[in-house]
Amino acid sequence: MNTDERNTLTRELVYTGFMSIDGIVDSPGGVAEGHSAGGWVPRTPFVPEAFALKGAELAETPALMFGRRSYEAFAPIWSTSEDHAAYRDLSKFVVSSTLDRGSLIDGWGDITVLRTVDDVAAVKAGDGGAIFIHGSAELARGLSEAGLIDRYNLLVFPVLLGEGKSIFSRAAQTGQTLRLRESEAYSNGVLKVVYDVER
Repeated sequence: MNTDERNTLTRELVYTGFMSIDGIVDSPGGVAEGHSAGGWVPRTPFVPEAFALKGAELAETPALMFGRRSYEAFAPIWSTSEDHAAYRDLSKFVVSSTLDRGSLIDGWGDITVLRTVDDVAAVKAGDGGAIFIHGSAELARGLSEAGLIDRYNLLVFPVLLGEGKSIFSRAAQTGQTLRLRESEAYSNGVLKVVYDVER
């Protein structure tokens, strides 16, 4: 699939997540997620308005996408969580070359397993509105490198982690330009930044 073909895709693919100042998305909720400094989101003083972006996304999200590991982490919790009740009946996509359908959570809406980046591109070419990617750093990085990410909804936290998972490639690039859609700073040092990817 060439760049011109990708530019005509109709569904918007949005990465949403928490990020450190140095671009790491690893283990925001706790050490159990794998990073020795995990849990940096709950260690930041709680300011309700800093999380307003997440509430707005609940109303805006018609479909979700995960990599396998993020699906396996989120699905058992989100499928029964009242905080995520709005997600229960949404279409969901899991991108994995190894996940079998028998491992999917029952009663959590329609779930489609996609095997390749080309499968993701084919879904983007269809109808159905925006698709929001949660967690899934490796998946997001691969989709970004393939030119498939359209927007980044980021809450940037005032912490430096030094190493860990990033959604951005560390390889040399020609310079992808992002256009700032909206931003806001909060009293706890968190920044909301929403960027559209320019084609």
